[in-house]
Amino acid sequence: MAFQYQSLAQQLAQKIYCGELTVGQRLCSLRQFAEQQSISLNTAKSCYELLEAQGLIYVKEKSGYFVQSQQDAQHIAVPDHPSFPSRPREVSNLELQIQIHEASANNRLVHLGSIQLSPDFVPVEALRRSIQRALKHCKPEDFLYNNRQGHPTLREALSAHWAEDGFYIAKEDIYISNGCMPALSMMIQSVSHEGDSIIVPTPNYNGQLQLLALLKRKIIEIPANTEGFDLQRLEQAMQKSGAKVCLLTANFQNPLGFCLSNAEKEKIAQLAEKYQCYVIEDDIYAECSFNAKRPLPIKYWDREGYVIYCSSISKSLSPSYRLGWFCLPQRLKHLHAKLILQNVSVNTPLQLGLADLIFSRAYRQHLSELRPKLMAQVEQYRQFISQAFQGVEIRLNQPQGSYALWLQFHEQVDSLALYYHAQKHSINIVPGLIFGEDNRYNNCIRLNAGHQLSDEIRGAIVLLADWVRGELSAEDVA
Repeated sequence: MAFQYQSLAQQLAQKIYCGELTVGQRLCSLRQFAEQQSISLNTAKSCYELLEAQGLIYVKEKSGYFVQSQQDAQHIAVPDHPSFPSRPREVSNLELQIQIHEASANNRLVHLGSIQLSPDFVPVEALRRSIQRALKHCKPEDFLYNNRQGHPTLREALSAHWAEDGFYIAKEDIYISNGCMPALSMMIQSVSHEGDSIIVPTPNYNGQLQLLALLKRKIIEIPANTEGFDLQRLEQAMQKSGAKVCLLTANFQNPLGFCLSNAEKEKIAQLAEKYQCYVIEDDIYAECSFNAKRPLPIKYWDREGYVIYCSSISKSLSPSYRLGWFCLPQRLKHLHAKLILQNVSVNTPLQLGLADLIFSRAYRQHLSELRPKLMAQVEQYRQFISQAFQGVEIRLNQPQGSYALWLQFHEQVDSLALYYHAQKHSINIVPGLIFGEDNRYNNCIRLNAGHQLSDEIRGAIVLLADWVRGELSAEDVA
């Protein structure tokens, strides 16, 4: 668990990033802050010193502490998004989707494509100790074919972990999978058929759209923006389209980074029940919140079993461990036998290692340390992007968690051309047109801010900015 001063610093940092505390604003004195928070003067001092080290506040001798300017990143407009009709349609450009998806995970290129954490953030020693302890204390039957639903110890650990965060899912309802995408795939196939339509907000994670296309499902798009998505349009789609399944991310959606309010999540659960429309909830980014406490999922408000909860550790720990899960509500328990046959057994030592990491508190400690680092790192990216694109009109999201950045240019900029230009220079980005239909996001790109902002990455961002600047200049001349 994070030290108290770290949690308090994280809360103040979030207020600075969100503009609740403005540049130049004077903070209360150390003594006042200590009294307000019922903490010692030393804890208050450690909190302010941490914020000062992160470049968020500064001290004036005999005057106190003040909010530091975050350069120009706070003043960048957020991306705007078009409205469009919601109707069933095929996912287009599947070959291009697959090509870009594969390229984005090419680790030989500069890491601005796939949304993944730097290996520097992986708690290697804690993982090693947990796996060693798990092997030391495992039982003979753990070396035989394992339970396809997942090892009971890991299911128990996950249930306890979530209960500590405020929501409860019984271990009997948890199924361990080889990552989140296999979990989503099984659930989509379990509650829909080929040719059915799935409701999705767009711009939406291109990997999900690619999966739906490969499963021969159509999509019904509803407009999304950096604040969330249109719940009225969601209800209309549930009511009139005939679709009986939604695929939604409520917490730090990829690529926009929004987090829906509790009231909105509760409304979605109510709509699912009212229209008997299953919500498959991909909650893969929830533990990458910039706040000390992770947000609740839609599943928390599910009363009638229409919300299917899916997630993994790929974004909060490491994608290489291939550990995910789906949670089957009682309404769908008749699918148990079928799912057990379909589910591919997951490596038992890794399951036991993750269970130990959770029970030993090392995983929660990792999350406590990761969240403020991610928040500061994402803001560093935003500031540098603002500097690199100086003089160019851009719009940039300000995520509330996770580390996906959505960058919008003037409409004449072709993100696919920028993608190919970047590829020639061994740089990975993801062009916006594959996050929805009708090329409506072709002037946008998505960038990964999960790796530390190295000189190599800075150089890559400058190269992107120079290309965009050149394209706009050429258009002006023409």
